[in-house]
Amino acid sequence: MTGERGMRVAAIDCGTNSIRLLVADVAPEVDGRLRLTDVHREMRVVRLGQGVDATGRLSEDALDRTWRALADYAAVIRTSGAVRTRMVATSATRDAQNRGDFVEMVRSTLGQDPEVISGQEEAELSFAGAVGDLEPSTGPFLVVDIGGGSTELVVGERDGATNRLAGGTSLDIGCVRITERILRGDPPTAAERDEARRWARQILGDGLDRLPIERVRRLVPVSGTATTVAAAALRLPTYDPARIHLSEIAVDRVHAVADTLLGATRAHRAALGYMHPGRVDVIGGGALILSTMVALVAHRVRHPLASVTVSEHDILDGIALSVG
Repeated sequence: MTGERGMRVAAIDCGTNSIRLLVADVAPEVDGRLRLTDVHREMRVVRLGQGVDATGRLSEDALDRTWRALADYAAVIRTSGAVRTRMVATSATRDAQNRGDFVEMVRSTLGQDPEVISGQEEAELSFAGAVGDLEPSTGPFLVVDIGGGSTELVVGERDGATNRLAGGTSLDIGCVRITERILRGDPPTAAERDEARRWARQILGDGLDRLPIERVRRLVPVSGTATTVAAAALRLPTYDPARIHLSEIAVDRVHAVADTLLGATRAHRAALGYMHPGRVDVIGGGALILSTMVALVAHRVRHPLASVTVSEHDILDGIALSVG
């Protein structure tokens, strides 16, 4: 479908923890930027990467859960009038020895192959999706996308319709990976939390060493971990994307929420009105990663870091923009 609303496209992001769909109309603005208008946005937690860190393989149960969600998404795309579709798969699929089984499942369900992208391309797409609503003069930006199996970092600026990237990297640490590897207790023990923090500081610190972050003025966390932490920091009774998008969360609140979520039992987390059921067991690990990242960045940038800007837009929006 094209016309005044632009081109209708479909984007699918299949990560370690969730698979998400965005059907949107893409149209050019007068300044050359592309505008996304949501038609349908949906997320399901399928935990595709469950056990991959230990076994190196995608399990049959995980593939089946993902297939069921993808079959529903394919039906939505067919009825939506989307003229182009792009499906991207990230960390869990990159790491799996049997990713050919995943590719075949997608081909038979969606009618096309998924793109198993590199961590570098994942970072670039995350940046494009995250900064579209931000005022260019408030950059340079550091976008942090904490996924289930990996965390993407990308530094860059916006210049009109152009994103100018200064560097990006993908790190093998995410909320599912750190939970399965270290944070097994309910709640995690003090020893587990200390070990997880040491590992996060090492991995994230090494990643930041590879990036020019000194001039960064705005830290922009995206994806489910960041938006859930924002919901907690804002004390929302239920999950509210409009309240969360571009919310400014004080650094101290990020650390306080991370400590609370990490120390809570799963039953306590599950009772929180803003908590997605699929994040209950891994949000503590994700929040620890975010808190550690904020602390590391605050000590390396020239400008004082008083808060972070949480964006509801991320790699999924970047995929849609790349199709348009």
